[in-house]
Amino acid sequence: MTNNAVQKNADIPGQSLAILAESLYLINLLLLPGIAFLILAVLFFKYESKAPSLAGCHLRQTFSASIWAGLVLILLNGVILLIGGYQAPYTWVIVILNFVLFHATFVFLGIFGLVNALVGKGFHYPLIGPTC
Repeated sequence: MTNNAVQKNADIPGQSLAILAESLYLINLLLLPGIAFLILAVLFFKYESKAPSLAGCHLRQTFSASIWAGLVLILLNGVILLIGGYQAPYTWVIVILNFVLFHATFVFLGIFGLVNALVGKGFHYPLIGPTC
């Protein structure tokens, strides 16, 4: 990659905010759940409507995906409680299925979103993301 190509990527309006949004989404899933979501929510409500289109797109996608991830977690806990509680032997099957099916999918989508933000492109989270 030449120095000119690096400079062109740095000139894309909203790219820094898009990268920050995608990074916070992944941090919310992997390192600091809740805290990273609160920071992402503040950024979303502060900048979503007035940010450049790239940043607005990534903010909408990551905020929506974070809400969906939280809903899946809440619904999963509800299912566990309905079918016998946390002492039931099949609870771990449900927890492992959640990590394999949902959590990993949300993480992979976040990685794809971050890669697209790094190259200055929008990204639409399939099924759960609003259109950009």
